[in-house]
Amino acid sequence: MINCTKRLFSRRLAGSSLLGTVFAIGFASSGLALSLGPLVQVTGADPFTSCTADNVHQQETAYGSVLFPNTVIEPWVAADPTNPSRLLVGHHQDRWNDGGARGLVGVASSDGGATWADATPQDVTECTGGKYARGSDPWTAFANDGTALFLSLVLDPAKPTTPFGARNSAILVSRSTDHGATWGGPATLIDTKTSHALNDKDSLTADPTSNGLVYVAWDQLSVFPPSQTDPVLGQSEGIPLARDLLNSKAGASAVCVPFTKPPCKGGAPFYKFNFTGPSMLARSANNGVNWGTPTAIYSPGTNAQTIDNLVQVTPNGDVYDFFTAINVTSPGALNIGYVRSTNKGLGWSGPTFATDIQVVGVVSPDSGQPLRDASILYSISVNPVSGAIYLAWQDDRFSTANCITPTTPAPGIPVDGIAFTQSLDGGVTWSTPIMINQTPSNPNPCRQQAFVPAIVATGDGNAIVVTYYDFRNDTNTPVGFEATDYFAVICTTANDCSKAGSWGDGQRLTTASFNILNAPIARGHFLGDYMGLAASGPTTAVPVFGVATTPNVTVEYTRVISGLP
Repeated sequence: MINCTKRLFSRRLAGSSLLGTVFAIGFASSGLALSLGPLVQVTGADPFTSCTADNVHQQETAYGSVLFPNTVIEPWVAADPTNPSRLLVGHHQDRWNDGGARGLVGVASSDGGATWADATPQDVTECTGGKYARGSDPWTAFANDGTALFLSLVLDPAKPTTPFGARNSAILVSRSTDHGATWGGPATLIDTKTSHALNDKDSLTADPTSNGLVYVAWDQLSVFPPSQTDPVLGQSEGIPLARDLLNSKAGASAVCVPFTKPPCKGGAPFYKFNFTGPSMLARSANNGVNWGTPTAIYSPGTNAQTIDNLVQVTPNGDVYDFFTAINVTSPGALNIGYVRSTNKGLGWSGPTFATDIQVVGVVSPDSGQPLRDASILYSISVNPVSGAIYLAWQDDRFSTANCITPTTPAPGIPVDGIAFTQSLDGGVTWSTPIMINQTPSNPNPCRQQAFVPAIVATGDGNAIVVTYYDFRNDTNTPVGFEATDYFAVICTTANDCSKAGSWGDGQRLTTASFNILNAPIARGHFLGDYMGLAASGPTTAVPVFGVATTPNVTVEYTRVISGLP
């Protein structure tokens, strides 16, 4: 057995030396006084350094892939309802430029995020003793009884002339009854052995209202007739592919860019193939011991798809599958929609659409290099007490000045902010979207961009926390250093969170700016399509976020926010 199937790292990580004390923070417009913990590094040394099972050189030569060792990307965090101090994080380890990573690594904390240790499921990718070359889209959850669950999307790459750059893809769920200390062998929910279909963008939800019920949702892209030459194909991830299908022209995350020729194409895109991407769901009634047959719970039709399927359960037990709908309501349209089940996922309604998404995407503020952000995606949370549903996403409808850089010449591109809407009636009606990031105005509008939001409601339902990146501190920095930081804003639900004035001034979670240009390039400088943010008990939120430290090297940190109202 290869070395990297053994325990990957056992050192426990102390708080960062950048900040070793807890201090009070204030949100001026809301009057909150909270406790912000020390910055703590979550991830350790690269556990796959000695792994040879996945034959890196062969992947590089056969597929033209570029590996970024020592990168940790795209974290997801969950808190154990039986002990909120017990946390589990999953993330990519050693990212490839063209999709996935050498493996998915888990780390766990039993002291509320102060220290972390290895908690990696085995038998997933080849570097953990499994049979698949790459892993992606990690997701973690705890069931009501404390059972830990770890979701893995796995694939084997193929030549970029194949439709999705992958010859098969599968979704696995690992299960632990001792909080991640040991894991059973993964259950295979689906294994699609064809290069003309791709399982993508999976998520996992344990039903908080009914112990035993667990839902896994994803989209399944397929093309017909098979096309081997179309330039938008050959990618083993659905996010960049979806952006290209929307005629993206500038940057990894651009959907419609005004300065392209012709600008912002209208009407149906001109494809050399047909495609579809239904919402798929698999269900377990015994906390992941057994799984039902995957089912398409919403099919948007030909040349339309869903992505970012996220299951939420309201306190009355209703189950929702939210998704981004592409080309569904009209050609080229982006919408956040959902289907609902009133019988625990056995039957589903037709689609309802909460809001549209108006987005271009983010570039680095000085050089205009493309960033892979959360364009076309969203983050969602349900208030565990009231059942209110909250959405946050990148949107440029609030832009009043365009971002102009060497790669985005005049008139430039609109500035993305963080949009928020809420429903207080189970998704029937939604508030008018507002911008909630507190990024200050700047003579350079590019430094007002905000991206990759995460949202969570606290356990007592009294507050909403939203985190995001922005460039407000990118001033007086040397050429080649484009300063990036991570922030949190909070609204107390005793106020009307549909009003922009109800959101506080914001708090910086990073203690020093990092250079976004150090992030590895995977269809743009990339830290992840999403970041982790979980409620830990009634009044604490735990963000987990990526930071680029040196060229093509990233780490993940947490900084606990406690004392929420």
